[in-house]
Amino acid sequence: MISVQLPDGSRREFPQPVTVAEVAASIGTGLAKAALAGRVGQGEEARLVDLSHRIEQDTPLAIVTEKDADGLDVIRHSTAHLLAYAVKELFPDAQVTIGPTIENGFYYDFSYKRPFTPEDLVAIEKKMAELAKKDERVERRVMPRDEAVAYFKSIGEHYKAEIIGSIPQGEDVSLYSEGGFTDLCRGPHVPSTGKLKHFKLMKVAGAYWRGDHRNEQLQRIYGTAWTSKDDLQKYLHMLEEAEKRDHRKLGRELDLFHVDDHAPGVVFWHPKGWTLWQQVEQYMRAVYRDNGYQEVKGPQLLDRTLWEKTGHWDKYRENMFTTESEKRDYALKPMNCPGHILIYKHGIKSYRDLPLRYGEFGQCHRNEPTGGLHGIMRVRGFTQDDGHIFCTEDQILPECLAFTALLQKVYRDFGFTEILYKVATRPEKRIGSDEIWDKAENALIESLRASGCDYVVSPGDGAFYGPKIEYTLKDALGRQWQCGTIQVDFSMPERLGAEYVAESGERQVPVMLHRAIVGSMERFIGILIEQHAGAMPAWLAPVQVAVLNITDAQADYAADVAKTLQKQGLRVSLDLRNEKITYKIREHSMQKVPYILVVGDKEKAAGAVAVRARGNQDLGVMSLSSFSEKLTSDIAQKA
Repeated sequence: MISVQLPDGSRREFPQPVTVAEVAASIGTGLAKAALAGRVGQGEEARLVDLSHRIEQDTPLAIVTEKDADGLDVIRHSTAHLLAYAVKELFPDAQVTIGPTIENGFYYDFSYKRPFTPEDLVAIEKKMAELAKKDERVERRVMPRDEAVAYFKSIGEHYKAEIIGSIPQGEDVSLYSEGGFTDLCRGPHVPSTGKLKHFKLMKVAGAYWRGDHRNEQLQRIYGTAWTSKDDLQKYLHMLEEAEKRDHRKLGRELDLFHVDDHAPGVVFWHPKGWTLWQQVEQYMRAVYRDNGYQEVKGPQLLDRTLWEKTGHWDKYRENMFTTESEKRDYALKPMNCPGHILIYKHGIKSYRDLPLRYGEFGQCHRNEPTGGLHGIMRVRGFTQDDGHIFCTEDQILPECLAFTALLQKVYRDFGFTEILYKVATRPEKRIGSDEIWDKAENALIESLRASGCDYVVSPGDGAFYGPKIEYTLKDALGRQWQCGTIQVDFSMPERLGAEYVAESGERQVPVMLHRAIVGSMERFIGILIEQHAGAMPAWLAPVQVAVLNITDAQADYAADVAKTLQKQGLRVSLDLRNEKITYKIREHSMQKVPYILVVGDKEKAAGAVAVRARGNQDLGVMSLSSFSEKLTSDIAQKA
């Protein structure tokens, strides 16, 4: 007898080996129709299998449907195969390569003699819909490696043959067929193409074969797939909103910054953009000052010997910008940590000095590939709100607890109210004793518990030198951005010879906590721009108020109004141009200025201003002092 244990704890007995599909059918017709795949085993040993998978021994089993996260992944993977099937139907000479799932969808890379056009994408998507309606069975078969290589060579799929050829000799591979199309894949897949109903092709991009720029450039077709029409439409609507909020588009429209081929991966900040930057930096500088951090500044160029001690020269050199002078090798720092340790080492430190908190707006450089650069979100030159805390093992918990509370306040002030927390624990290859890892991991977890935070544990995802907490914020569109982190480091202080004098008089190595709240300033400002769709809250807005006259008769009064507000420390734009007032109002509205003050003869005579708030809100006429109090209150409340 074969005993299958279901998720609710019940068991089903079968006199002989049984397929996952047959188990589903034994439970009910509805489940049999909804089934997409199965999950056999439990915990880390659980694996996804096709409905055709035969169960030959006792095992736990869950039937996977579209309601499961795994079910959506199976749908997306199968839709990638449907895409390849459609391309081969329309363009028989195209060669298929790889087609994995990605966040919110999938892609497939193709080799073809000419670029795919937007019209091609429309035709491919139409063909995918036709093939899906045929509801063709998706069938799996196993083939010896060498036989599979010969098969794909025989049908002209040389990329597939190369992939299979890299598999160890003597192993078997699995192939999936639907209609006249056969592909290499581990699976699992949906039982038939009729399960694939809600998808859309998004774009074509370039991609190098095996990710190596020395290889042929392929064409990557991106798509998205969902379990319902409603989910697909919601996702497409979110993309439309994201396009409107794209920081690159708003950066141009609001004249904040630009990137230039003369300095790829580095940002040119314009006056208004740099004003925004300064608001973020000065806010974070106050955070440092008010929470026990001492601000420091380390050099950007450091000798090769330091990077050899940290291990970066051997393991990270290709991502570092290096130079040579007087027969010495140097590198632009990709991170601030080693510099902070050198500052820490300057002078003897006692246990009484700990915890010692350093903060720096440190400019770093990393040689990111050109294809990975993205506006100001992914750059080669960036500034981190970087901090390092040198402490004892017993101080890890209180420092992490204080840091989480601080990070929550900062994110709240910037307009982010939802944070996801993940604890990444010890990997298989690591340094340090189990005892100290236990203490560090427990401190991180306990700090989140004490903060009242729900969290997930990601086993084995910690760095070799220590565990960490990752803080991920959600923006207005529900997108996730991992910005903050606190990492426990047992390694680098010892490598670079950092010590303190313990209460016993012995020399001991401090624990080093790497912490960041906003992370890369460039990236965080890009996130802020998209979060607020360029309409920054008054305390961050590069221009907080624009003063507009109706005619030249009010020019002197408008200038006095602007000067009065500027003396109060407000950021003011004065527009005395000889243009229609409706034109000037519209132009400053398009620049997303929080407040527009209009002055005509009546306002001049009364010593008042007509106030318009962003969003075309007419707040009426008020005294200048009343308006000033309102704006000052907005700024103080981070409203």
